[in-house]
Amino acid sequence: MTVMTEPLLTIDDLRVDIASRERTVHALDGVSLRLAPGEALGIVGESGCGKTMTALSVLGLLPPGGRVTGGRVLFEGQDLAAAPAPVLQDVRGNTIGMVFQDPLTSLNPTMTIGAQVAEPLLLHREGITKKEAWARAQEMLRLVGMPQPAERMKAYPHQLSGGMRQRVAIAMALVCEPKLLIADEPTTALDVTTQHQILELVDDLRERLGMAMILVTHDLGVIANRVDRVAVMYAGKVAEQSDVQDLFARPRHRYTEALFAALPERAAGRGTELHTIPGLPPNLSVRPTGCRFAPRCTFATDTCRTEEPLLADDEVRGAGHRFACFHPVPDEVVSEDEVVMPPPAPPLTAPGDVLLELDGLVKEFPLKGGPFSRRRGTVSAVGGVSLEIRRGETFGMVGESGCGKTTLGRVVAGLEEPTGGAVRFEGRDPSGLSRSERRAHRRRVQLMFQDSTAAMDPRMRVGEILREPLVIQGVGDRAHQEELVGELLDAVGLPRGAVHRYPHEFSGGQRQRLGLARVLTLSPDLVVADEPVSALDVSVQAQILNLMRDLQRERGLTYLFISHDLAVVRHLADTVGVMYLGKLVESGPAEQVYAQPLHPYTRGLLDTVNLPDPEAASGTERTPLEGETPSAAGPPSGCRFRTRCPVAQDVCATTEPPVSTPLGAGHQVACHFPLAAPRLASTA
Repeated sequence: MTVMTEPLLTIDDLRVDIASRERTVHALDGVSLRLAPGEALGIVGESGCGKTMTALSVLGLLPPGGRVTGGRVLFEGQDLAAAPAPVLQDVRGNTIGMVFQDPLTSLNPTMTIGAQVAEPLLLHREGITKKEAWARAQEMLRLVGMPQPAERMKAYPHQLSGGMRQRVAIAMALVCEPKLLIADEPTTALDVTTQHQILELVDDLRERLGMAMILVTHDLGVIANRVDRVAVMYAGKVAEQSDVQDLFARPRHRYTEALFAALPERAAGRGTELHTIPGLPPNLSVRPTGCRFAPRCTFATDTCRTEEPLLADDEVRGAGHRFACFHPVPDEVVSEDEVVMPPPAPPLTAPGDVLLELDGLVKEFPLKGGPFSRRRGTVSAVGGVSLEIRRGETFGMVGESGCGKTTLGRVVAGLEEPTGGAVRFEGRDPSGLSRSERRAHRRRVQLMFQDSTAAMDPRMRVGEILREPLVIQGVGDRAHQEELVGELLDAVGLPRGAVHRYPHEFSGGQRQRLGLARVLTLSPDLVVADEPVSALDVSVQAQILNLMRDLQRERGLTYLFISHDLAVVRHLADTVGVMYLGKLVESGPAEQVYAQPLHPYTRGLLDTVNLPDPEAASGTERTPLEGETPSAAGPPSGCRFRTRCPVAQDVCATTEPPVSTPLGAGHQVACHFPLAAPRLASTA
């Protein structure tokens, strides 16, 4: 006999409007979801589809001008959408906890970590003393894996790393042992190791507390591995919902199919054209007619443009799988001949001569106790890196946060001076150039920043931002500069009218295109791209990666592509370098490094990645990385990875590993025991 469980949370026909002076945006338009006790529900979709708005609506945390215009949010039978403020205040942080996307902005910079974790207890637990709340907060920090929790209780948010701040945010959300946890992009922009640790932590605490969870993310790999059911949202509505295995095996809605097709893991091969979704999501200030995905769908008909499909049960699979599409993906397996794939991209030219050479590059930063204190040591950000990048190739640099990737990129771009070693561009060290020569050299190496918004002056229009480098370098007169700016906008797929707009008027993907246009203004030879797609959803990411490949073919660009997304690097890069704590531990042809990693750290990174396939993820033997990265202010002796290495031995503690080439000269590794099978570490 089947036992029916009453839903913990029921969202029924929820409608939310956000009003401003200029317009009213219909952010949610009839969203219905169910969540059982202890169940994990994932919500996915492109930016602006309503994922976060749905999560915030549960707790009544709508932005200014936002209000619920219809529907209900029933939590344990109580309608939170119509509840007064005191009721919502009692629910927030007590029976429903929330982890926000950016922990730095959600933490109070003027309060210690201990005070912030203890605060929910003092607010919601009658009779608890400050001492008891403090002790419980410290225990919660220990449960979330915070190193040295007693010391961290006295610290402030800015003194912690990104992963530690995320742990604090989770501790705050769970300290009252809620029945429901809402996690809004809890691992965005975190490296794969920190992401794995955070998600494992949440899974463990969910099991201990019997807690339900809503996980909002654009990372389909995380969804495939961490939830029971999935809701796919588009333009303020639910397009499809199903259990996770069924959705990934056989999606029915054409939008879901398009999202999966845009994944780098599903590309036809390295460097091939990624599938993209044409056009943009609709403007929600006016309710669209018909199917909201119709303007971007290659299968749309007149019916789709005039009638709105209803979210209904799949006739074949029953009530567990629902979708709203007039022309769904066939339920049977589609043959390869029927799959519509983008045309193959023209082949890249073979890499040419060495363009950039790093020879024992060292970059150290002074370590001080405060602004007026004396130097107390150094931080070894880059510890003797040697590599070559050939003209026309893409060199992918991967590794955890703090490994030195970005610092190396800034040294290459000339924003930091090396402490030791040499940087040679076409055989010449830029530090030996004259002032005029160095100015000309800066045109040839450009840096594409991770945060395109922060890299552009919000007070300047796009035309001024793109003209600025041309003015500084004295390239042509104003008319010539404006024509070059127009050509750049054409190249990155933006209208020429964009010159009159400000950066905040563009979407995240459009701002990243502007960042790429700014980089190309002076026709560089080498582009250092620092995490250029880390915060973008999968469809926009595919557009940017395709654009970078096209521009590389057209302009002969060379990329140093820095990222923690191993799937993106595998798709784009010709050569891969793996950094750990300032050292280059492995490098070689991308396919060879991924297929046969030699260093235990590389193998651990690959095993930590969330695969966007529930079946493959569950059926593969994996050994994810464990432990914390040591401080760069006092790196371990010998091999810097030995404190986390499953094959470390005594020699690893005393001798730095030499560079060897067990698979041939193109594939290098710095390890005493390359190819060794993982086993328990010895006395190292």
